[in-house]
Amino acid sequence: MSNPFFKEFKTPFNTFPFDEIKEEHFLQAMKEGIKRHKDEISAIKSRAAEDFSTIEDLDRAGSLLSDVQSVFYNLNSSNSNDNMREIATVASPLMTGHANDISLDQELFTLIKKIYDKKDDLNLNSEKKILLDKTYKSFSRNGALLDKDDKEKFREISKELSQLSLDFQNNLMKDSQAYLKLIEDKDDLAGLPDSYIEAASMTAKEKGHEGKWAITLDFPSFGPFLQYAEKRELRKEVFEAYGNRANKNDDNDNKNIVLKIVKLRHQRANLLGYKTHADFVLEERMASNTDNVFNLLNELRDKAMPLAREHMAEIESFAKETDGIDELRQWDYSYYFEKLKKQRFNIDQEELKPYFKLENVLDGVFKMAEKLFGLKFVVREDIPKYHEDVVTYEVLDEGGNHVAIFYGDYFPREGKRSGAWMTSFRDQYTLDGKDYRPHIANVCNFTKPTNSKPSLLNFNEVLTLFHEFGHGLHGMLSKCNYESISGTSVYWDFVELPSQILENWAYEKECLDLFAKHFETDEKIPEELVQKIKESSNFGEARATIRQLTFGILDMGWHSIDPTGIDDVSIYEKSLKDEMELFKTSTEGLNSTSFGHIFSGGYSAGYYSYKWAEVLDADAFAYFQEKGIFNKDVATSFKENILEKGGSEHPMELYKKFRGSEPSVDPLLKRGGLL
Repeated sequence: MSNPFFKEFKTPFNTFPFDEIKEEHFLQAMKEGIKRHKDEISAIKSRAAEDFSTIEDLDRAGSLLSDVQSVFYNLNSSNSNDNMREIATVASPLMTGHANDISLDQELFTLIKKIYDKKDDLNLNSEKKILLDKTYKSFSRNGALLDKDDKEKFREISKELSQLSLDFQNNLMKDSQAYLKLIEDKDDLAGLPDSYIEAASMTAKEKGHEGKWAITLDFPSFGPFLQYAEKRELRKEVFEAYGNRANKNDDNDNKNIVLKIVKLRHQRANLLGYKTHADFVLEERMASNTDNVFNLLNELRDKAMPLAREHMAEIESFAKETDGIDELRQWDYSYYFEKLKKQRFNIDQEELKPYFKLENVLDGVFKMAEKLFGLKFVVREDIPKYHEDVVTYEVLDEGGNHVAIFYGDYFPREGKRSGAWMTSFRDQYTLDGKDYRPHIANVCNFTKPTNSKPSLLNFNEVLTLFHEFGHGLHGMLSKCNYESISGTSVYWDFVELPSQILENWAYEKECLDLFAKHFETDEKIPEELVQKIKESSNFGEARATIRQLTFGILDMGWHSIDPTGIDDVSIYEKSLKDEMELFKTSTEGLNSTSFGHIFSGGYSAGYYSYKWAEVLDADAFAYFQEKGIFNKDVATSFKENILEKGGSEHPMELYKKFRGSEPSVDPLLKRGGLL
C-alpha cells in the first residue's frame, strides 16, 4: 500500500495532502513512525554526546510519528467516524507504550541527567536552558527516577489513563450527537427567531425528517433555544439533555470513567512523590501551588458572590412579575436573563446578528491582525483540506514573506466534537538555519448558512472567534528554535493570555468599524448599538464569574485531594458545588461526565487558568487602552515579547518585558464591575 506519509509532499508549503491521506494509512504510518523514532533514539544513545547537541537531537527526533499523530488526532476531533474511533482505540496503547519506552529508558535518562547536572557550565542561553530543563523534567516527571517495579506500575497507569481519556471523549461525542429533539407543532417554537426556526428546519431535513424542526446539543441549536423558547417544559427537556450528557447509565456513561481517571491520576502523582495530582501539575504552572490557585478562586468568589445573589434575586423577581414563575430553575435563567437584558438595555442578540456575518467577522480579525501585527491572510485554493467546509489561508507579513498556513473550520457536523479550539498540524521550529513555519487551525461550531441567510453570529460567538484567533496568532507568529517550546507550548495558565486579550477589541467601535456591517444594507454598526453592547457587557457578570469559578473549584476538588474513598460522582460533585449554588433548587445533572477540558483535554488541575489569565489580559489591555488600541509600539512589544517567544522564557519575565511590571488584579475587577 502506497502511504503518503512516507513520501515527500508535493503540496504548497509542504502542507499535509489531505486529499491523498486515507484512514487505512494511519496505523501503518504510526508503526513506521515508532520504528524510525526508536532508531533515532538508539543513534542518540550510541553517540552518547554529553553536551547540548543530545538535547537538540532528542527534540528533533520522531518527526514522522509527530506528523501522523498530529493529523490523526486532529481529524479524530474535527472529522471523525466509527472507523476513526476504532483506529484510536488501537493507536492509544501504541502511542502510550512508545512514550513510556522513551521516558523510562534508563540509558537515555542517564545521558540526559549528566548533561542536566552540568547545565551551569554549558554557557546556554535562556531558550536552551528552558529546553534542557523541560527535557529533563519530561523524563523525571514521567517515571525515570523510579525503581524497576514502580516503572512498571507507572507504565500500566499511563496506558490505562490514555485509554480512559479517549473513552471519555468518545462517549461524550456519541451521547451528544445521539440526542435529537424533533418538533412537529410550530407553536412549540414560539419565541424563537425566524432565522433559528429556518436553521432547525434545515437540520431536520438533513437528518431525514423533512417538515419538522430539529433541536440538537450543538451550541448554535440548544443555546438559542434556551434563550428564546417560550415553552418552559421544552426548555427543561433540552436543558436536562445537555446537563446529562454521558450521564444516563448506559454504554456512553462517563461516571465510572471519571472515578477511574481521578484515582489513577492520584496514584501516579503519589508514585512520583507528589501529594496529589494538583501538586504534580502545578509544579509546572505560573500558579506553582494549590494555595495560590485557591487564593485566586476564593478572592474572586468573595467579590462576586454578593453581586451574583443580587442579580439572581433580580432575575427571579422579573420572572415572577412577567410569567408568574414561583421558583426560577436553571432552564429558566437564560430565557429571563435575555428578556430583562433587552428590557433594561434595549438590546437583543437578534438585533446584533445581522452585523456579524461570519465572513465579515473573519475579515475583521484579519484586518485587526494587519493593523496590530502587519499580517495579511490570503485564501489559497491550491492547499488540500480535510473537509469541504474548511478554508485555507497563507499568512504573510508586511514585506510579503510567508508566516504561516491557517485553516478555518467553522460549522458543526457529524463526527465533530462540540465547542471551539485552536490546534496545530505543524508547530514552528528552526533547523540548520531554516525557519520552518507553522500550520495552524481554528475549529468552531457556528450556525450554518440557511437558504435565506448567511451564517450570522451572536455576539458571544464573535467573542469566541476572536478568542480562538488569539490562540492562532500565538501559534502563527512563533519565532523559536525548538518545536517543543514554540507557539502555544507555554505554561497552561499563560496560554489563555493571547486569546482572552483579543476578545477586548470586539467591544471597541474602532475595531467593530472594520467589519461590523449589516449583511443586507452594508450599514456600519451604529454607535448606539456599540454603546449598548458595552453598557450591557457587565450585566450578569457576577453570576458568570461564579459559574466559571464553580468549574475551577470542581476541577480542583477532583484533583487536590486523595479521591480513593469517593464512589459516587453525583454526591461528590454536589458537595463541591453546594456553596456556589445560586438556585434554590439545583437540577439533577452532572458537569463532571461532560467536563472534557479536564478529563479528555489538558486542563486537569488547570481550569482555574482561564481566570488566572483574565488577570493578565485585563491588565495588558489596560495598557493598550492607555496608549491606543491599535498603537503600533504596544502591539509590537506584545508580539515580540509574548506572541513570538512561545515558552522560551518564564512567562512572568515575558509579561514584565511587555508591561514593565507584574499584573494587577484591579483592571479585571473593574472591567467585571466587581469593584
